[in-house]
Amino acid sequence: MPVVPLAGTSRAAVSWRRDIKKEDNVAAPEEALSARNVMLAGNDGAQINAYQALPAGDGPFPGVLVIHHLPGWDSGTKEITRRFAARGYNAICPNLYARQGLDVDPDDAAAATREAGGIPDEQFVADAGVAVDALRALPTANGKVGVIGYCSGGRHAFLTAVSLPVDAAVDCYGAFVTGTVPEGFPLKVRPLVDRAPQLRCPLLGLFGNDDQFPSPEQVDELEQALKEAGKTYEFHRYDGAGHAFFAVERPSYRPEAAVDGWQHIFDWYGKYLMGG
Repeated sequence: MPVVPLAGTSRAAVSWRRDIKKEDNVAAPEEALSARNVMLAGNDGAQINAYQALPAGDGPFPGVLVIHHLPGWDSGTKEITRRFAARGYNAICPNLYARQGLDVDPDDAAAATREAGGIPDEQFVADAGVAVDALRALPTANGKVGVIGYCSGGRHAFLTAVSLPVDAAVDCYGAFVTGTVPEGFPLKVRPLVDRAPQLRCPLLGLFGNDDQFPSPEQVDELEQALKEAGKTYEFHRYDGAGHAFFAVERPSYRPEAAVDGWQHIFDWYGKYLMGG
């Protein structure tokens, strides 16, 4: 059967395409990943929807628990989840606001959760534990799991790392790990710095020097606590960057800091999660 060129396509180009071998047409990892919503069963019987992204292939792959920020279980966080799958990680991002209703608009669920004072730490740790177990139960898992979170999720990543058996953690500008919660703050949170001796894995921290929550002084406080506890950590701080400098859809986005931060994230996980 003759090959009919598409409009605007030369016959030379069509002839070249005839010579492409099947093995040369293998999809790149970011094209071959799969992503879907899954259901997790909370320890309290609640049904928790989660976004799961998996690399193509048999593995074994490490896992990454992605924790969404305060605005909620949104498209930006799901894009981050897919990014990990494209780099060879089984990744899952549970909807921490699922108890507001699985069919509730994500913005409404986030608003209702904030109005209720946020997510109790005990509830979060239980939900995170279910997600970590789900990652380790995947047939392609290598048994190692990392955690990462942004903003309130950064605090939750630290809370995960002092509470659950994970292998590496990344705190992206987590507020109220240290410092003092302002009077009248709507969320019922408390600092976690006193739990630094309980840190169960290496911690990577990425912070903007123009941020207020956490401020550079609060980052110093956390670093001092980790030093005194003899923990493995690595902090990177960025001039000209404030809160949410990874958020590509917001004015706070700082490309140079974000690109460098992503490199540190993959280096960190490559060191502590990949291989034996």
